[in-house]
Amino acid sequence: MEGERYVEDNWLESGLPNLVDRIVESYEEYGGVNRSEGEDLPSKQAVIGILEDLLTVIYPGYFGEANVNKSNIKYFVGSMLSSIYSRLVNEVEKSLKYLSRIFGVGSEETCRRRARMVVKEFLERIPEIRALLSGDIQAAYEGDPAAKSTDEVILSYPCVLAIATYRIAHELWIRGVPLIPRIMTEYAHSKTGIDIHPGAKIGKNFFIDHGTGVVIGETTDIGDNVKIYQGVTLGALSFPRDERGKIMKGLKRHPTVGNNVVIYSGATILGGETVIGDGAVIGGNAWITSSIPSGTKVIVAPPELYYKNSNQSEGLSTNSNC
Repeated sequence: MEGERYVEDNWLESGLPNLVDRIVESYEEYGGVNRSEGEDLPSKQAVIGILEDLLTVIYPGYFGEANVNKSNIKYFVGSMLSSIYSRLVNEVEKSLKYLSRIFGVGSEETCRRRARMVVKEFLERIPEIRALLSGDIQAAYEGDPAAKSTDEVILSYPCVLAIATYRIAHELWIRGVPLIPRIMTEYAHSKTGIDIHPGAKIGKNFFIDHGTGVVIGETTDIGDNVKIYQGVTLGALSFPRDERGKIMKGLKRHPTVGNNVVIYSGATILGGETVIGDGAVIGGNAWITSSIPSGTKVIVAPPELYYKNSNQSEGLSTNSNC
């Protein structure tokens, strides 16, 4: 025991400082440190806290733990928005400074003014975000026979958190805010298993049933009244590369889905030139890389089932009564 203690004490005195030096050197070589001396990135924890407060403002009493009633709701919303404004301006300013450092444009004062303007514009959009979410929730209630009320949908359906977070993040995305929209949607992804990129364009009355494993890529366009099931991927078919072999960014890589489309579980739809026409129905496990005309039903041929009972030593039977 004394020998083990000596080895431990010796490591703490000499080995640990050496390890600290090696780790700090790796920061210099590989990066990965969010510094606090003026070049810090947005705080992930702060952004998630702001998102949770935004969800509370959008659906008071459903998200968060505040006791809200008619007598205090104006005070509650006002105090929440005031807090959100100052905190979000701080995080947006940091994200804009990050962008400024990369491209070498814009002063700190410019970033500060831009952050205040963007956050004000964003907060002014909350009534419109609520209107869109109201349609999404109604679509979930009407589209799922298991839903007993819209209250149940808001309180328990994972798609509500995923879609609400997307609609919040999208408003920041289209205003050129870096980092923060992705932090928000990836937080919702981690909570729900639904991965919606904030750059995607999604119309009214959108419903994701069950949800787990859904992926909606950055340049996806989705129309109104679309319903998709678990495991659906709206993804990229390939990644074009430039003359240096680097992936080209900013191109349309993901499909366009028209109005009144239903996409069943496990379907994969790929490619920026792929268009799913209005009213189409895409069956489960379909693999689609080319456009589908409006009103078309795509159904995967049923697999052939083989049955074998315990008395059969060789061969298989397709007779389901064997």
